[in-house]
Amino acid sequence: MSPWFSYTVFTVVVVLASTALFFFTLTRGALLMRGAMGQLTHDAAHVYPIYSNMRLIRLVDWQPIISAILLFQYGRLVSIIAHGLRHDSLQDKQILITSCAFGNVIPRVVEAAVKSGARKVLIADIIQNELDHARTKLGDYAAHTVYLRDNAVALQRPDASVQANVMFFLLHELPHDLKIEALNEAMRVLAPGGKLYLGEFHRPRSWLLRTLSWTYFKVFEPYGLALWDSHDPVLQLQAMPGVSCERHTAFFDNFQVVVATKAAA
Repeated sequence: MSPWFSYTVFTVVVVLASTALFFFTLTRGALLMRGAMGQLTHDAAHVYPIYSNMRLIRLVDWQPIISAILLFQYGRLVSIIAHGLRHDSLQDKQILITSCAFGNVIPRVVEAAVKSGARKVLIADIIQNELDHARTKLGDYAAHTVYLRDNAVALQRPDASVQANVMFFLLHELPHDLKIEALNEAMRVLAPGGKLYLGEFHRPRSWLLRTLSWTYFKVFEPYGLALWDSHDPVLQLQAMPGVSCERHTAFFDNFQVVVATKAAA
């Protein structure tokens, strides 16, 4: 074995191990530390430091990184949501983005909603730094957006106040009881005939992807595996009166976009 090959392998292993340690420290590791210190009681206790510290937000929120985390399916998932919004009847309506997300999902959603006639796009998040960071992404559409410090599991919006609601990769990070509350709130604020667009992980069809995903969740995202069975969002949403769902999956079923429609009055 040549020294060059050995050095390359060693470098790759070190980089991968360092990256894994970095993300573990800022995800599940942070939750374990907070639990040990008895700091899991406040509303934002489940929020990882990577989503609350502005320096970390700026460090991680680069489109190539975010796309790679979602196995380069990010653009496809966002396109499903944007396509749906462009074909919705949003003239002079309000839409809501429940929780900020990394990458370009927010500007793409705002653009699609505005071009479909939406009057305002409300962007809600429990972390002020996330709202401040999202504000930097919108440019020409800033006049159409309103930023709200709000909690996805106890929204301060009135019933039936928005025509569409977008929740992109939030649910897997919430403790299981909060998953149900977040979905209840997401549907409560929808007007009759309105739609919830939910992007999330899904149980992969391929046994290899399933094994890798199971390992990823066990190490980094302890609340995510419940989406495969007990807290499948489609099952939760269809159990609500007057809600119908469509599920779109991608990349051997590893990801999903659920479109939940609230029955018209």
